[in-house]
Amino acid sequence: MTKHSKRERDRRAAETERVKQIEAAWQGSVPPATARAFALGVEAARARGPETRPPDMAPGTRPNPPRPGHEPRPPKEPARPRRNG
Repeated sequence: MTKHSKRERDRRAAETERVKQIEAAWQGSVPPATARAFALGVEAARARGPETRPPDMAPGTRPNPPRPGHEPRPPKEPARPRRNG
């Protein structure tokens, strides 16, 4: 764990308190119906929980298509077919 000086801890505590004051003032300025709708939205999001991980892709599969102009080159074809002899 990182150690911080007393001054740094005090500054962070004051910052946190100020953020709480700003949030309380903002919630007080919002109409009650809007605040209730927002609170319901937050509760619904928390009830959903985190998103599930996307399925693992096959080895060698790139997750994003290449940028335009950076597409992979097609495999080279031999200039002359080989003779079987």
